[in-house]
Amino acid sequence: MTPENPDQEIPPMSVLTYPLARIPAWAVLERRLFDAVEEAWRVFDARFCDADGRVLRTPEFDSRDGVDDLYEPFFNWPTFYALGGSDEILASAKRHWEGVTAQLTEGGMLTDEYENGYDWFHQGESLIFLYALSAADPDDAAFAERARRFSELYTDPRHGNWDAEHNIIRAPHNGALGPLPGLGPQWQAYRADQPEMRKYGLPLDSLPGIEVWDDLADEDNARRMGQEMQRRAAGDVAVNLAATTLAVNRWLYDGDSATAQWVIDYIDGWRRRASDNDGIIPDNVSPDGLVGGLHDGAWHGGHYGWTWPHGLETIGMATVIAAINHAIVTGSNEALDLARATLDAPLAHAISGSVVESGFSLAGGWKERYGEYADRRGMLVPHRYGRDGWFDYGPPRLDLPLWLWWFSRDDADLARLRTLLRGLPHDPAEVIAFRDKAEAGHEAAWLSFLLGDAPDYPVHALEMALGQVSRRVALMTDADIDPTTVHLHFWQRVNPVVTEVLSHLVSGAPQILYNGGLPLTALRYRDEDRGRPGLPLDVAALVTRLGEGEVDVELVNLSQVHVRRVRIIASSFGLQRITAVRSEGVATSAYPGRSEAYASPREQLTVRSDDVSGGTVIVELAPAHAARFTLTVESETTRPHHDGRADASAPKE
Repeated sequence: MTPENPDQEIPPMSVLTYPLARIPAWAVLERRLFDAVEEAWRVFDARFCDADGRVLRTPEFDSRDGVDDLYEPFFNWPTFYALGGSDEILASAKRHWEGVTAQLTEGGMLTDEYENGYDWFHQGESLIFLYALSAADPDDAAFAERARRFSELYTDPRHGNWDAEHNIIRAPHNGALGPLPGLGPQWQAYRADQPEMRKYGLPLDSLPGIEVWDDLADEDNARRMGQEMQRRAAGDVAVNLAATTLAVNRWLYDGDSATAQWVIDYIDGWRRRASDNDGIIPDNVSPDGLVGGLHDGAWHGGHYGWTWPHGLETIGMATVIAAINHAIVTGSNEALDLARATLDAPLAHAISGSVVESGFSLAGGWKERYGEYADRRGMLVPHRYGRDGWFDYGPPRLDLPLWLWWFSRDDADLARLRTLLRGLPHDPAEVIAFRDKAEAGHEAAWLSFLLGDAPDYPVHALEMALGQVSRRVALMTDADIDPTTVHLHFWQRVNPVVTEVLSHLVSGAPQILYNGGLPLTALRYRDEDRGRPGLPLDVAALVTRLGEGEVDVELVNLSQVHVRRVRIIASSFGLQRITAVRSEGVATSAYPGRSEAYASPREQLTVRSDDVSGGTVIVELAPAHAARFTLTVESETTRPHHDGRADASAPKE
């Protein structure tokens, strides 16, 4: 019913709206951020890229490293489009993928458009660009075909990467050329004159006569270390778990049952190894399928594993990614325990200290992240495990346990996060202004907002994000910068497309897991008038609460003259559907007149709850109107899929 006609029925699937007496600051800032990014990416495009999408300088590659560095500057451009960015940025993102792929192929780094072979810490960084393109435009047949072809490099034993008998990926370095021997020419000898690597210590801590870093100054020791690194770089390593996203991305297109089974079987293999190791995932499996087979029986010491170089940073990332992938394919959260155990083992050894005094191998990035609070005491956890037990204490990452809770909505996962928030050296609600290449790190303030402890987060975070865009435009337009001679990592640092805060506020999701995660969201939007993904022009969105089975969201139409229609969809990949909506306001979509806009909000206020058919909700926002509502969401019963694909009705595997 309406305030003017109590007997008039409100149309199904409508959301009640209300006129704005004042325009919320967060909505104005959010739309300004969309505009600022649209201006800034075009500056990047014009200054640093050729017309065919290549970056201006072609790097000379002398090792297996470097593929990720050319894809990373564009990793979140398709995500910005999916949030509501212009059609042009999606077209540009595809052009850059094609151009960089051609550039890397000419540099000898790719075969049939895929990386020749490298570790999955870096391959994951390369591929989040591809995953974002798949999610942003799933009807693009060329990228669908690539998803299938790339996945088969691992799921089809004929390509050599996967050993079906032992259920392992055959080498730490793997890719289009199959399992590659050793670590390549870079470390045939591992010498002490590598200042950038000294902070990580010895790659292998079990070689007689090589006890400390300076022992590598002896040429025989350096050669012996290099040879042993090459010999032990065989068989499977835990970071290879990130390869499962490549398979899930293909499965989201076509639902191939063999691909789904490969994901389940491969991850379950690592789950069994963890179960046999008191719940902690080991980091190495020899070519004959034995944990520790190349490391004197030790469950630690594998390449990019618990001992070297980053430990928890890499193992934690790979296990969270794999656990969520397993849950997407199976519809069960049982594999999340693999990630929980990986995070809880170091947490059990937490101490108090400051980043400045910790000696942490990754302290540089954390000093920037903590800013003025870097010298204050907070929680430190060991990130690595070696011959003498746990070592290398530093701050615990919040993104990994946050993703666990975000996906599960489990109270125990939330309790872990609350413990970590209490261990911060600063007020969790404070938005510290910094940005790294992953464009993440503000999880504490966002989580505090969702928990009701940081009401000003949207405004402060958007202010920061606008500052990030302005800073990067200033760097890009610096007249002293020669685009043809900049460092390989320069383009990552100046990428002006910012999506972390928009992902938090608009889609209700953390920033993507940077080393190979899928672009998951709590909510998605579709502009009903333009027939494309994302928010309509002039519309701002704010997810204010993520509960178990519920999402609270606000929408604001800032236009003074245009009606905007937006469809709300629960989650990416059809993981959930909307089953009911509760909203407050007046149903402006129920009748064409807008006289109600001049009534008092008190007279208009009403609450309604509807069952929703079709699993989505359409909101029609009159000019200068807003909506505030709660969505009830449930797990979908059909197979998860890339939206736009025809086969979305098959049951889950």
